[in-house]
Amino acid sequence: MPPGKKLDPRPISGDTSVCDLVDNLFLAYNAARLREACRLFTQKIVQPDVTIGVTLSGALTPTGLGYAALVPLIRAGLIDWVVSTGANLYHDIHRSLGFELFGTTPFTDDVALRDQQLIRIYDILFDQDVLFKSDDFLYECMRGPDFQRTMGTAELHYMLGRYTQAREQTLGTEYVSILTAAYEAGVPLYTSSPGDSTIGMNVAALQLWGNQLRFDVERDVNETTAIVYDAMQSDGKTAVIIFGGGSPKNFMLQTEPQIQEIMKLEEQGHDYFIQFTDARPDTGGLSGATPGEAVTWGKIDPEQLPDSVVCYCDSTIALPIFAAYALANVQPRPLKRLYDQRDTLLERLSQTYAEARAKRLGHIEGSSG
Repeated sequence: MPPGKKLDPRPISGDTSVCDLVDNLFLAYNAARLREACRLFTQKIVQPDVTIGVTLSGALTPTGLGYAALVPLIRAGLIDWVVSTGANLYHDIHRSLGFELFGTTPFTDDVALRDQQLIRIYDILFDQDVLFKSDDFLYECMRGPDFQRTMGTAELHYMLGRYTQAREQTLGTEYVSILTAAYEAGVPLYTSSPGDSTIGMNVAALQLWGNQLRFDVERDVNETTAIVYDAMQSDGKTAVIIFGGGSPKNFMLQTEPQIQEIMKLEEQGHDYFIQFTDARPDTGGLSGATPGEAVTWGKIDPEQLPDSVVCYCDSTIALPIFAAYALANVQPRPLKRLYDQRDTLLERLSQTYAEARAKRLGHIEGSSG
């Protein structure tokens, strides 16, 4: 008899749930990889001692998946920290401000849309004025006295979340943005390339007006590294859940090379790795970031390769299924509120690094003497 589990699907009915589909009908190919990712998450990753990081790239929030899938996961304590493109956070505030986005066909006349002052994101449409008014909102927020200093992106997004929460409450809308949910749950939101988004463009324009807001990208690197290092040193584990790829993926994964290669602190790599992507390693789209390659960089603990899953699937398909399965199968976890601990974690990492450097330099001097 061949090794493995017998494939024995049952007929789909009108009562078939998402969990039934995943467990009993996602049997092979990337459907099976999605099942493995869902089970890995619900059976191992959601344990209390695991710190869960999520990356977001691609236009996920214009589809509404921020509110529909990510916000419930944040509120259930199933996401502890996030690295996102700035675009996902920017486009997520449109609905917070009361604006509407519409579904359309991707096969349309873009010149005609331009004449009508309509913006298209593949098969999503919204009025150009939505951008202008969202920019006005950001301008007014970031011109405030609390923003007149240099800060990391987690702090910037936390402060903006206070304003999106207030606007959502004032409008009486049911919609909750990722910024708002993260602000309420103490989940730090980082942007790996802060200048590469409309939020960053607004910060740059305001600088020309004399605004004092600046990005502290070095703090972002050190804060994210401190989050991962503290989790490991506290006898915990870390998991990375990657939706898409790009800069957010690398920024989250580079925390381990930062610890091992740059700071020369002893570490083994992330314990759990799940990625949903439509990129391919042979064309360079996944270069250095498949689980096997990531092991060579120190990003993934080599002993944990069995707990690594890559599902070649559109994130807009995988994310709602993944979220529904998780929320149906696990209880909410207590919030870690890592945002509130940033200064403490950073100071702890700084002290450890200083001690390690002093010890290493003393060893070098002793050897040369």
